[in-house]
Amino acid sequence: MAKQLKENGGKYESRPFSVGGYNWTLLIYPVIYIPTDSGGYVSIYVRVDNSSLITNPKDVYAEITFLAYKSSTDKYQISQETEAQRFHLFKQQWGLLQFLPIYYFENPAYGYFFEGESVVFGVDINIVKPFENWEVFSNEQNIRDPIFEWRLTKFSTRFLDSYTSDSFSSGGRNWALKVYPNGVGNATGNSLSLYLLSDQSNDKGYVEAKLRVIDQIQSNNFEKKVAAWPNATENGWGFDRFLSFADIKNTSKGFLVNDTLKLEVQILSFSKTDYYSHQSSLNVLTGDST
Repeated sequence: MAKQLKENGGKYESRPFSVGGYNWTLLIYPVIYIPTDSGGYVSIYVRVDNSSLITNPKDVYAEITFLAYKSSTDKYQISQETEAQRFHLFKQQWGLLQFLPIYYFENPAYGYFFEGESVVFGVDINIVKPFENWEVFSNEQNIRDPIFEWRLTKFSTRFLDSYTSDSFSSGGRNWALKVYPNGVGNATGNSLSLYLLSDQSNDKGYVEAKLRVIDQIQSNNFEKKVAAWPNATENGWGFDRFLSFADIKNTSKGFLVNDTLKLEVQILSFSKTDYYSHQSSLNVLTGDST
Protein backbone atom coordinates (compact mmCIF):
# COMPACT_ATOMS: atom_id res chain seq x y z
CA MET A 1 0.00 0.00 0.00
CA ALA A 2 2.86 2.38 0.83
CA LYS A 3 4.39 1.61 -2.59
CA GLN A 4 1.09 2.44 -4.29
CA LEU A 5 0.96 5.78 -2.47
CA LYS A 6 4.52 6.66 -3.40
CA GLU A 7 4.01 5.81 -7.07
CA ASN A 8 0.79 7.83 -7.16
CA GLY A 9 2.10 11.06 -5.60
CA GLY A 10 0.98 10.25 -2.05
CA LYS A 11 -2.68 9.79 -2.93
CA TYR A 12 -5.37 7.22 -3.59
CA GLU A 13 -7.51 7.78 -6.67
CA SER A 14 -10.85 6.08 -7.16
CA ARG A 15 -12.10 4.48 -10.33
CA PRO A 16 -14.06 6.90 -12.56
CA PHE A 17 -17.76 7.12 -11.79
CA SER A 18 -20.55 8.98 -13.58
CA VAL A 19 -22.78 11.72 -12.15
CA GLY A 20 -24.96 14.06 -14.21
CA GLY A 21 -23.43 12.97 -17.51
CA TYR A 22 -19.86 13.69 -16.36
CA ASN A 23 -17.08 11.35 -15.23
CA TRP A 24 -15.53 11.99 -11.82
CA THR A 25 -12.81 10.59 -9.57
CA LEU A 26 -12.28 10.89 -5.81
CA LEU A 27 -8.76 11.70 -4.56
CA ILE A 28 -7.58 10.92 -1.02
CA TYR A 29 -4.28 12.18 0.45
CA PRO A 30 -3.63 10.29 3.73
CA VAL A 31 0.02 11.31 4.12
CA ILE A 32 1.16 14.16 6.36
CA TYR A 33 2.10 17.37 4.47
CA ILE A 34 0.89 16.01 1.14
CA PRO A 35 -0.33 18.29 -0.35
CA THR A 36 1.80 21.07 1.12
CA ASP A 37 0.16 22.89 4.07
CA SER A 38 -2.25 20.03 4.74
CA GLY A 39 -0.53 19.50 8.09
CA GLY A 40 -1.69 16.41 9.97
CA TYR A 41 -4.93 16.11 8.04
CA VAL A 42 -6.34 13.88 5.35
CA SER A 43 -6.95 15.93 2.21
CA ILE A 44 -9.84 15.01 -0.07
CA TYR A 45 -10.74 16.21 -3.57
CA VAL A 46 -13.14 15.45 -6.38
CA ARG A 47 -12.13 15.89 -10.02
CA VAL A 48 -14.23 16.04 -13.16
CA ASP A 49 -12.73 14.25 -16.13
CA ASN A 50 -11.34 16.61 -18.75
CA SER A 51 -12.77 14.58 -21.64
CA SER A 52 -16.27 15.08 -20.21
CA LEU A 53 -15.83 18.85 -20.38
CA ILE A 54 -14.48 18.74 -23.94
CA THR A 55 -17.47 16.67 -25.07
CA ASN A 56 -19.87 18.99 -23.25
CA PRO A 57 -17.98 22.34 -23.04
CA LYS A 58 -19.87 24.30 -20.43
CA ASP A 59 -19.48 25.15 -16.76
CA VAL A 60 -20.62 22.49 -14.32
CA TYR A 61 -22.08 23.55 -10.98
CA ALA A 62 -22.14 20.90 -8.28
CA GLU A 63 -22.95 20.69 -4.58
CA ILE A 64 -20.21 18.59 -2.97
CA THR A 65 -20.42 16.55 0.24
CA PHE A 66 -17.42 14.52 1.43
CA LEU A 67 -17.96 11.53 3.72
CA ALA A 68 -15.95 9.20 5.96
CA TYR A 69 -17.63 6.11 7.47
CA LYS A 70 -17.38 5.71 11.25
CA SER A 71 -18.08 2.06 12.02
CA SER A 72 -18.34 2.59 15.80
CA THR A 73 -21.51 4.64 15.34
CA ASP A 74 -22.58 3.27 11.93
CA LYS A 75 -22.77 6.84 10.66
CA TYR A 76 -20.91 9.03 8.19
CA GLN A 77 -18.77 11.97 9.19
CA ILE A 78 -19.65 14.57 6.55
CA SER A 79 -18.38 17.91 5.34
CA GLN A 80 -20.86 19.72 3.11
CA GLU A 81 -20.06 22.90 1.17
CA THR A 82 -22.83 25.48 1.45
CA GLU A 83 -22.38 26.82 -2.09
CA ALA A 84 -22.30 25.01 -5.40
CA GLN A 85 -18.80 24.71 -6.81
CA ARG A 86 -18.04 25.68 -10.42
CA PHE A 87 -16.01 23.26 -12.54
CA HIS A 88 -14.74 23.99 -16.04
CA LEU A 89 -11.80 23.27 -18.35
CA PHE A 90 -9.50 25.48 -16.27
CA LYS A 91 -10.76 24.32 -12.89
CA GLN A 92 -11.40 20.58 -12.88
CA GLN A 93 -10.76 19.85 -9.20
CA TRP A 94 -12.10 21.04 -5.86
CA GLY A 95 -11.80 19.77 -2.30
CA LEU A 96 -10.67 20.20 1.27
CA LEU A 97 -7.03 20.57 2.22
CA GLN A 98 -7.88 19.63 5.82
CA PHE A 99 -10.77 17.16 5.95
CA LEU A 100 -10.16 15.06 9.08
CA PRO A 101 -7.05 14.50 11.26
CA ILE A 102 -4.83 11.67 10.01
CA TYR A 103 -4.61 10.15 13.49
CA TYR A 104 -8.33 9.31 13.27
CA PHE A 105 -7.34 6.67 10.74
CA GLU A 106 -4.20 5.45 12.51
CA ASN A 107 -5.81 4.47 15.80
CA PRO A 108 -8.76 1.99 15.76
CA ALA A 109 -10.07 3.58 18.98
CA TYR A 110 -11.51 6.48 16.93
CA GLY A 111 -13.91 4.10 15.27
CA TYR A 112 -13.11 4.58 11.58
CA PHE A 113 -11.71 1.08 10.99
CA PHE A 114 -13.91 -1.85 10.09
CA GLU A 115 -13.18 -5.39 8.92
CA GLY A 116 -9.62 -5.11 10.01
CA GLU A 117 -7.94 -1.96 8.72
CA SER A 118 -10.41 -0.92 6.01
CA VAL A 119 -11.51 2.72 5.81
CA VAL A 120 -14.35 4.12 3.69
CA PHE A 121 -14.34 7.58 2.09
CA GLY A 122 -17.02 8.85 -0.21
CA VAL A 123 -18.40 11.87 -2.03
CA ASP A 124 -21.95 12.91 -2.87
CA ILE A 125 -22.21 15.08 -6.00
CA ASN A 126 -25.41 16.93 -6.80
CA ILE A 127 -25.39 18.72 -10.16
CA VAL A 128 -27.33 21.98 -9.99
CA LYS A 129 -28.53 24.35 -12.68
CA PRO A 130 -26.54 27.62 -12.80
CA PHE A 131 -28.21 30.99 -12.42
CA GLU A 132 -29.61 32.09 -15.77
CA ASN A 133 -29.83 35.75 -14.72
CA TRP A 134 -28.39 37.69 -11.80
CA GLU A 135 -27.84 41.19 -10.53
CA VAL A 136 -24.78 42.88 -9.03
CA PHE A 137 -25.51 45.76 -6.67
CA SER A 138 -22.75 48.31 -6.04
CA ASN A 139 -22.29 51.80 -4.63
CA GLU A 140 -20.50 54.42 -6.73
CA GLN A 141 -18.34 56.88 -4.80
CA ASN A 142 -15.55 59.32 -5.77
CA ILE A 143 -17.96 60.81 -8.28
CA ARG A 144 -16.51 62.51 -11.36
CA ASP A 145 -17.89 66.06 -11.92
CA PRO A 146 -20.06 65.93 -8.79
CA ILE A 147 -21.36 69.54 -8.78
CA PHE A 148 -23.96 71.12 -11.06
CA GLU A 149 -25.22 74.73 -10.82
CA TRP A 150 -28.50 76.03 -12.29
CA ARG A 151 -29.52 79.69 -12.56
CA LEU A 152 -33.26 80.24 -12.46
CA THR A 153 -33.78 83.76 -13.88
CA LYS A 154 -36.98 85.86 -13.75
CA PHE A 155 -37.96 83.82 -10.72
CA SER A 156 -40.82 86.05 -9.56
CA THR A 157 -42.58 85.86 -12.92
CA ARG A 158 -42.37 82.09 -13.42
CA PHE A 159 -45.88 80.76 -13.97
CA LEU A 160 -45.45 77.02 -14.59
CA ASP A 161 -45.93 74.54 -11.75
CA SER A 162 -42.44 73.11 -12.26
CA TYR A 163 -39.24 73.57 -14.26
CA THR A 164 -36.55 71.03 -15.12
CA SER A 165 -32.93 71.89 -15.80
CA ASP A 166 -30.92 70.74 -18.76
CA SER A 167 -29.46 67.27 -18.37
CA PHE A 168 -25.96 67.08 -16.89
CA SER A 169 -23.49 64.23 -16.52
CA SER A 170 -22.01 63.20 -13.18
CA GLY A 171 -20.40 59.90 -12.27
CA GLY A 172 -21.15 58.49 -15.71
CA ARG A 173 -24.89 59.02 -15.35
CA ASN A 174 -27.18 61.79 -16.60
CA TRP A 175 -29.15 63.83 -14.07
CA ALA A 176 -31.39 66.89 -13.87
CA LEU A 177 -32.79 69.22 -11.22
CA LYS A 178 -36.53 69.82 -10.92
CA VAL A 179 -37.92 72.79 -9.03
CA TYR A 180 -41.44 73.82 -8.05
CA PRO A 181 -41.27 77.63 -7.55
CA ASN A 182 -44.63 77.66 -5.75
CA GLY A 183 -44.08 74.37 -3.95
CA VAL A 184 -45.78 71.00 -4.40
CA GLY A 185 -47.95 68.85 -2.15
CA ASN A 186 -48.16 70.15 1.40
CA ALA A 187 -45.52 72.77 0.57
CA THR A 188 -47.71 74.52 -2.03
CA GLY A 189 -47.87 78.23 -1.39
CA ASN A 190 -45.26 78.32 1.37
CA SER A 191 -41.99 76.66 0.30
CA LEU A 192 -39.80 75.97 -2.69
CA SER A 193 -39.71 72.24 -3.63
CA LEU A 194 -36.50 70.82 -5.10
CA TYR A 195 -35.61 67.39 -6.50
CA LEU A 196 -32.75 65.57 -8.17
CA LEU A 197 -33.80 63.31 -11.05
CA SER A 198 -31.95 60.54 -12.90
CA ASP A 199 -32.37 59.35 -16.46
CA GLN A 200 -31.81 55.75 -15.37
CA SER A 201 -35.49 54.80 -15.46
CA ASN A 202 -34.74 51.14 -14.73
CA ASP A 203 -32.31 51.74 -11.89
CA LYS A 204 -33.74 54.06 -9.26
CA GLY A 205 -31.33 53.29 -6.45
CA TYR A 206 -30.05 54.83 -3.26
CA VAL A 207 -28.54 58.32 -3.61
CA GLU A 208 -26.59 60.60 -1.32
CA ALA A 209 -26.46 64.24 -2.45
CA LYS A 210 -26.46 67.79 -1.17
CA LEU A 211 -29.07 70.20 -2.58
CA ARG A 212 -28.39 73.91 -2.18
CA VAL A 213 -29.79 77.38 -2.73
CA ILE A 214 -26.78 79.67 -3.12
CA ASP A 215 -26.33 82.81 -1.00
CA GLN A 216 -25.14 85.19 -3.73
CA ILE A 217 -23.96 87.84 -1.24
CA GLN A 218 -22.18 86.19 1.68
CA SER A 219 -21.82 82.56 0.50
CA ASN A 220 -23.89 81.42 3.47
CA ASN A 221 -25.63 78.79 1.36
CA PHE A 222 -28.77 76.93 2.40
CA GLU A 223 -28.21 73.19 2.12
CA LYS A 224 -30.06 69.94 2.78
CA LYS A 225 -28.60 66.48 2.40
CA VAL A 226 -30.64 63.68 0.87
CA ALA A 227 -29.69 60.07 1.60
CA ALA A 228 -32.55 57.91 0.49
CA TRP A 229 -34.29 55.76 -2.08
CA PRO A 230 -36.33 57.76 -4.62
CA ASN A 231 -39.46 59.63 -3.62
CA ALA A 232 -42.51 57.70 -4.83
CA THR A 233 -44.28 60.79 -6.20
CA GLU A 234 -41.39 62.42 -8.06
CA ASN A 235 -39.36 59.25 -8.64
CA GLY A 236 -36.40 61.37 -7.61
CA TRP A 237 -34.57 62.55 -4.50
CA GLY A 238 -35.36 65.76 -2.66
CA PHE A 239 -37.81 67.70 -0.52
CA ASP A 240 -41.28 69.19 -0.83
CA ARG A 241 -40.44 71.74 1.87
CA PHE A 242 -36.95 72.67 0.81
CA LEU A 243 -36.76 76.43 1.51
CA SER A 244 -39.53 78.73 2.72
CA PHE A 245 -40.72 81.68 0.64
CA ALA A 246 -40.02 83.91 3.63
CA ASP A 247 -36.32 83.01 3.50
CA ILE A 248 -36.16 83.35 -0.28
CA LYS A 249 -37.69 86.85 -0.17
CA ASN A 250 -35.48 87.96 2.74
CA THR A 251 -32.95 90.15 0.91
CA SER A 252 -30.44 89.90 3.75
CA LYS A 253 -30.02 86.18 3.08
CA GLY A 254 -28.89 86.77 -0.51
CA PHE A 255 -30.83 83.93 -2.12
CA LEU A 256 -32.76 86.02 -4.66
CA VAL A 257 -30.58 88.62 -6.40
CA ASN A 258 -31.71 90.47 -9.53
CA ASP A 259 -34.69 88.10 -9.58
CA THR A 260 -32.29 85.17 -10.07
CA LEU A 261 -32.15 82.07 -7.89
CA LYS A 262 -29.04 79.91 -8.02
CA LEU A 263 -29.55 76.19 -7.31
CA GLU A 264 -26.79 73.64 -6.89
CA VAL A 265 -26.44 69.92 -6.35
CA GLN A 266 -23.40 67.93 -5.23
CA ILE A 267 -23.71 64.20 -5.83
CA LEU A 268 -21.84 62.23 -3.17
CA SER A 269 -22.67 58.63 -4.08
CA PHE A 270 -25.29 56.49 -5.76
CA SER A 271 -26.07 52.82 -6.03
CA LYS A 272 -26.34 50.96 -9.29
CA THR A 273 -27.41 47.51 -10.37
CA ASP A 274 -25.74 45.67 -13.25
CA TYR A 275 -27.73 42.89 -14.88
CA TYR A 276 -26.10 39.75 -16.27
CA SER A 277 -27.22 36.55 -17.94
CA HIS A 278 -25.50 33.18 -18.15
CA GLN A 279 -25.53 33.37 -21.97
CA SER A 280 -23.90 36.81 -22.08
CA SER A 281 -21.11 35.54 -19.80
CA LEU A 282 -20.50 32.61 -22.13
CA ASN A 283 -20.31 34.98 -25.11
CA VAL A 284 -17.65 37.03 -23.33
CA LEU A 285 -15.60 33.92 -22.55
CA THR A 286 -15.81 32.55 -26.10
CA GLY A 287 -15.63 35.89 -27.92
CA ASP A 288 -18.95 35.17 -29.62
CA SER A 289 -20.80 38.41 -30.35
CA THR A 290 -23.68 36.88 -32.30
